[in-house]
Amino acid sequence: MEFSKFDVSSLMEITKRPDLLFVRGSGSWLEDQNGKRYLDFIQGWAVNSLGHSSPEMVLALREQSQLLINPSPAFYNIPSINLASRLTSNSCFDRVFFANSGAEANEGAIKLARKWGQINKKGAYKIITMKDSFHGRTIATMSASGKPGWDSIFKPQVDGFLKAEINNISSVESLIDNNVVAIMLEPIQGESGVIPANIEFLKDLRILAKKHDLLLIVDEVQTGMGRTGKLFAYQYSDIEPDIMTLGKGIGGGLPLSALLAREEVCVFAYGDQGGTYNGNPLCTAVGLAVFDIISKKEFLDSVLRKADRLSKGLMHLSNKYSLLGERGFGLLRALVLSSNDANHIVEEARNLTPEGLLLNAPRPNLLRFMPSLNVTDAEIDLLLEKLDYIFERISKD
Repeated sequence: MEFSKFDVSSLMEITKRPDLLFVRGSGSWLEDQNGKRYLDFIQGWAVNSLGHSSPEMVLALREQSQLLINPSPAFYNIPSINLASRLTSNSCFDRVFFANSGAEANEGAIKLARKWGQINKKGAYKIITMKDSFHGRTIATMSASGKPGWDSIFKPQVDGFLKAEINNISSVESLIDNNVVAIMLEPIQGESGVIPANIEFLKDLRILAKKHDLLLIVDEVQTGMGRTGKLFAYQYSDIEPDIMTLGKGIGGGLPLSALLAREEVCVFAYGDQGGTYNGNPLCTAVGLAVFDIISKKEFLDSVLRKADRLSKGLMHLSNKYSLLGERGFGLLRALVLSSNDANHIVEEARNLTPEGLLLNAPRPNLLRFMPSLNVTDAEIDLLLEKLDYIFERISKD
């Protein structure tokens, strides 16, 4: 079926999309309107933690949709209670607020920190974030982000976000004054090219925050829920943050996110925070099904094993084609190219026949890999085989 038969003119243009239409998916594979299959190593930008249309998620959706979909967040419901309990029992946090997107969870974290500052630090409101960071697309989370150019798109920005350098503790300390209330960062900067915060840096941040009576906020929208081989990436550094945000993988593809905080930080008054769909039983029931699979030790061990296979394979390609190496934690990885051909490689991969390959290029010289956490060894090997073919062909051009 020709793509031109579909009238897409009613959709607002917010990104450049290729002329193809996906109609179904299963596991690591998507299928377009003509029946062509694509090996998906984007998975909705690390969203589909169990792949496309996982049986466990489909079952949870079916069963919960027949019971209760949305009674309103003004009332309790069983799935949200159970998922909140799972999250707090497996982390250092005491309370959970459910939302619909990572940006909304981060917005909530900013609000919570500022409210805490009003109560405990004489109105302190500034938050130190990192250069090249990404925290969402609301006005406040864009202001918090350190993505180049975002400080001028929707002027005026929300005031109060100071930018330090990741893995440079002195750059953080130099920004602290009486108006600073918190430090906020991604344990791994995804959009900037999979840049991990060093374990030592995270430990130093925890010490620094405690010394100055600041809150430490970890944005684990991309790194949380098993993506790095631990349930939460902050656990690699053996620290206890004050606030954490989750998104993407927590819903396995459904709109679900979470704001978690320690008891003494939970200072919202009635009416300070809310949302029409927040914590609805349909999404949290699916989140519960996802959590119960991902949180098992054998599952997390399998993520690390597959990550090692992917890492070694990418490094082999890097050495073979004189690239600049690979990096990452778990199944969030990047391959650094020796040229700015990343977008060209993404297009070449998508156009492969008989089966395409879906890749992501957050930077012109870098490919990012975010497969489902239950991707198979065979699918990792197939990815590497297809990449090898593309690099070989490009090297001959």
